[in-house]
Amino acid sequence: MADFESVFRENKGFIYKYLLKLCHNQSLAEELTQETFFRAYMNFSNVRNESKISVWLCQIAKNTYFSWYNEHKRFNSIDEAGGVADSLQLEELFIEKELSEKAFECLHELEDPYKEVFMLKVLGQVSLKDISKIFGKSESWARVTFYRAKQKLTEKMR
Repeated sequence: MADFESVFRENKGFIYKYLLKLCHNQSLAEELTQETFFRAYMNFSNVRNESKISVWLCQIAKNTYFSWYNEHKRFNSIDEAGGVADSLQLEELFIEKELSEKAFECLHELEDPYKEVFMLKVLGQVSLKDISKIFGKSESWARVTFYRAKQKLTEKMR
């Protein structure tokens, strides 16, 4: 089993980029990356499968982001709405926010590995080749799983 320091060195850039794609804020991504690795360090002794460490870290990062998002979404919507000049823009913002929250809810309802592959590909902008390596599967498995995840998400969004 690799030591935590080497796991950190090998994955910190990837996790930071993944979180940056989720939150679109550099300082927040840095903060969430630190929190992710803190949580990972606290549970590192529980890791059973070394080949899946990057998937495990992505799950921690995703959960860290959604915990932060759920704690702050009330304030974010107020801040975003504060700069809106007219009711039409406010209505559009509301609809957009509702759709994105619905999409996140539907995404969370997907079972693994569809949810993880979709999040890595779309939110983390990880290539299908890299996703296949993360899961220890073929590139065609990653492609098919991503395609099926898109289909399942589309069905849930209807």
